[in-house]
Amino acid sequence: MSPRALISVSNKQGILPLVKSLTKDHGFEIISSGGTAQLLQSENIPVQKVSQKTGFPEILGGRVKTLHPLIHGGILAKKDDLNHQKDLKELNIDVFDLVIVNLYPFKETVSNPNVIWDEAIENIDIGGPAMIRAAAKNHQSVSILTNPNQYKLFLNALSKGQISQEFKQQLALEAFEHTASYDIAISKWLSQKLKSEESPWISDYPIQQKLRYGENPHQKAIWYSTPKVGWGNVKQLQGKELSTNNLLDLEAAFQTVREFGYENPKETNYLEKAAVVIKHTNPCGVAVGESLAIALKRALDADRISAFGGIVALNAPVDLATAVELNNLFLECVVAPSFENKAREILSQKKNLRLLELNSLAINNTERKHIRSIIGGLLIQDQDDKRINEKEWKTVTRISPNPNESEDLKFAWKVVRHIRSNAIAIASNGQSLGIGAGQMNRVGAAKLALEAAGSKSKGAVLASDGFFPFDDTVRLAAKYGISAIIQPGGSIKDKQSIEACDELGIKMVLTGMRHFLH
Repeated sequence: MSPRALISVSNKQGILPLVKSLTKDHGFEIISSGGTAQLLQSENIPVQKVSQKTGFPEILGGRVKTLHPLIHGGILAKKDDLNHQKDLKELNIDVFDLVIVNLYPFKETVSNPNVIWDEAIENIDIGGPAMIRAAAKNHQSVSILTNPNQYKLFLNALSKGQISQEFKQQLALEAFEHTASYDIAISKWLSQKLKSEESPWISDYPIQQKLRYGENPHQKAIWYSTPKVGWGNVKQLQGKELSTNNLLDLEAAFQTVREFGYENPKETNYLEKAAVVIKHTNPCGVAVGESLAIALKRALDADRISAFGGIVALNAPVDLATAVELNNLFLECVVAPSFENKAREILSQKKNLRLLELNSLAINNTERKHIRSIIGGLLIQDQDDKRINEKEWKTVTRISPNPNESEDLKFAWKVVRHIRSNAIAIASNGQSLGIGAGQMNRVGAAKLALEAAGSKSKGAVLASDGFFPFDDTVRLAAKYGISAIIQPGGSIKDKQSIEACDELGIKMVLTGMRHFLH
């Protein structure tokens, strides 16, 4: 008896070579539905339509084609079960040895933001998932192919004789992953359209790559990412394999530099050139400049000791002058929108340095959620990426900041939101001068930042990610010569801090928005 294959594919990539080999080299009988059958017939490949097999036409505009006992009985029957074999004989049902199915392009359809509801609904496959799940359940008797990438592997295995149970089990796993991913896409789209906040969180992130280890060598780690979206679209040009810590630092660096604009191919003049240096997810140097090379040098100069072995993010294409500056210090990774050829030639001298191109359009399409795990669950919140709106700020001291101080306050506020809480940033003239990160009290963070800035604090500004519970930070800042302070406000003792500023000649601006980063 000839082996039988049931075929119904939306993505027809590679299907013709596969079926030609199945029929000519391995003697398969082919049963197919709809457009797949028409394609095979056009190539003179012998095929029996599903409607001929069942004696029942496709109905409801193609919504019902394969949902029939003659199809699903042939998929689900166990070849070693006598009762199953008895049913098959009595009902004249032929078994299938191979099922090849992939699904309607729902993900591709809803990726169009202008897709209409009815079009999306019609691209929800019904018969396809039913066949896939049936074949995967009965993988002891049936092989299930759901991806063109499996075709060559299957033919190679078939040419060696009997398909192993281990291979069938792997195909079954991939089949269930395929239908799970499909259902996730449908449920997420419906949830977004219906603006439902009560739905359980489900998502689908395939493996991007297995990492060497996690934060420490004894921890295993895997990087999951949506293909062609966000970091899933990053292009590594050179250097060693990325590690867990690299990725965490790269994310922190990119999110910080993005505050100053990130090159969009259609919009290259709107941004100020900016550079960020990250160590252990905290910025140790941030600066803007007339050119990218100047911005980078100023960011490195902010704290060259901490910059050693750091991660750099740049918001514009890397040119030769910037590459020369990068080449002067040991760094782990550099991420930018692109690298000019001459820059790559210079940086290729550092073979272990990881160079990464991250396209802004891929970032703009990402989901605006921040996800973290706790034991037995997830915490999901909106990204803290609301753009600065200076119109919402309020000067609360008798003296207002001058134009230069206002620019510095804006710069410092962009920086401090990306420092781990409690966070303090000292800045002047578009350059960070001192960072106080992750302290248990705010005055402690201020001491670290002010001591790091030293004499440069005189005339500089101070930004705090949270309010001042007491006036001690203001008085400490005055000793170092800070001229203006920006903070969210909201303390029951705001008045004390404001009065201290007026007493000491410091300007204070309240933003009304806190930026804790844990």
